[in-house]
Amino acid sequence: MKKIISTEKAPAAIGPYSQAVEAAGLLFISGQLPIDPATGSMAPAEIKAQTEAVIKNLENILASQGLALENILKTTVYMADLSQFAQMNEVYARFFAKNPPARATVEVKALPKAALVEIEAVAAR
Repeated sequence: MKKIISTEKAPAAIGPYSQAVEAAGLLFISGQLPIDPATGSMAPAEIKAQTEAVIKNLENILASQGLALENILKTTVYMADLSQFAQMNEVYARFFAKNPPARATVEVKALPKAALVEIEAVAAR
């Protein structure tokens, strides 16, 4: 049985999907964009600022369920330009300094709302 997860502390879904879904003790978090949930505005068009905003949205979804970034097992990072990987990775490393999750990073042609980065995650209770 699945449980739909939604919090006002992360951007609302911009399509027919849930912010996250929980089943069998696993939380599947949809790709998060660098959108400020309070204002609906995008973070500045700079990879470090956008990466930080995305991870904070992940953090807020997890917190709504009594979880933290440490509960993440795997992330998938989607980037519009892999030449900015080092800058994204610098910010990512600050949030996942100890026992980081498994990760895949891929370059895509474009992301919704012209974002530079989007991250999805799988976490465990």
